[in-house]
Amino acid sequence: AASPPSPLWALPEELLLLICSYLDAQALGRLAQVCRRLRFLSSRDLLWRRIARGCLNSGFTQLGTDLAAGIPVKERVKVSQNWRRGRCRRETVLKWKCKQVASFSSSFLMPWMELDGEYLYLSQAENIQAYHLCAEGTGLQHHPQAIFSGHQEDVCRFVLVNSHIVSGGGDGSIVLHKIHGSYSVKFSAHEQEVNCVDFQGGLIVSGSRDRTAKVWSLSAGRVGQCLHTVQTEDRVWSIAISPLLSSFVTGTACCGHTSPLRIWDLESGQLLTCLGTDFHRGAGVLDVFYETPSLLLSCGYDTYIRYWDIRTSTRKCVQEWEEPHDSALYCIRSDKNHMIASGSSYYGVVRLWDKRQTRCLQSFHLSSPTSSPVYCLRFSTTHLYAALASALHVLDFTAS
Repeated sequence: AASPPSPLWALPEELLLLICSYLDAQALGRLAQVCRRLRFLSSRDLLWRRIARGCLNSGFTQLGTDLAAGIPVKERVKVSQNWRRGRCRRETVLKWKCKQVASFSSSFLMPWMELDGEYLYLSQAENIQAYHLCAEGTGLQHHPQAIFSGHQEDVCRFVLVNSHIVSGGGDGSIVLHKIHGSYSVKFSAHEQEVNCVDFQGGLIVSGSRDRTAKVWSLSAGRVGQCLHTVQTEDRVWSIAISPLLSSFVTGTACCGHTSPLRIWDLESGQLLTCLGTDFHRGAGVLDVFYETPSLLLSCGYDTYIRYWDIRTSTRKCVQEWEEPHDSALYCIRSDKNHMIASGSSYYGVVRLWDKRQTRCLQSFHLSSPTSSPVYCLRFSTTHLYAALASALHVLDFTAS
């Protein structure tokens, strides 16, 4: 008698993977219910990678780089559905006393933060505190693991790069800390508060209320030496170094007749180009974010998120999204693929945007009982942290 035909899943693994690569997420989920072998096979990162690249905040950039290696791709795709649908658990994890201020023109009460693995770094008054994230990723340890000080007035903004913290303060100084060690350097940088800083490739760029942007050296024997001073003719609110380390962008208050977005040569300090031509007076740029050397996001007082591709045009952005309630946008962040998160100036509103759509995808109101801007936000593939005037909020998207 002829032997019965072998089941499909008895094929060599290479052939099964090729067949499964044509399945969508729902079909792969059903396949996992057939038997143990197919459950194991259908969970392979190789099969979910293609699906994940089309999802929101799954850890993959437009170029396919995996920013969340070590986390199963299938799990990231599942959590991504919660980001899209706005399913999350909200919690206030830190509260602090606040001073009363009226606008972005003051450096007070503007907490800034950075995420780095298991730690969240948060500026509070003149210090930067490092909090260890709890195992589940939602809460913080009650007391900071480390405190980095050095400013005489409040920290305006800081960056965390290669185990170094570079901060700018209301006292006009820049402070450099090495996270794992006692090494620190402080130098006087500007005549007024340092509103923004960035640090890449051994160089610091800073922008100030004194209407200048400066480039600083951190090479041996030249630490704190000013290499260039750029006269921006306007207060500088935001600054970022290009990933190619060849230029940097400044976002200014737009109180004059020049574009609030300008790109400068990092080596010479000369103006390379202006972005946009139709900004209205007062449409200051409060935050900028490089996705790639040629793709740049900006936001500010004129309520728009703008997406620039400097390979195609510097006169007009390639995409823009308008804040629905006509609020200034204080901060933006991107997953470097499809998702943008923004923080608005009123009622602690955080919004999620899908670049493939024109309207806001999801909104979250975090401010209670008083209104506060969202001064800074950061997110991982599972959690979003938002810093308001008196509290730090977290959205946990792992909740079912």
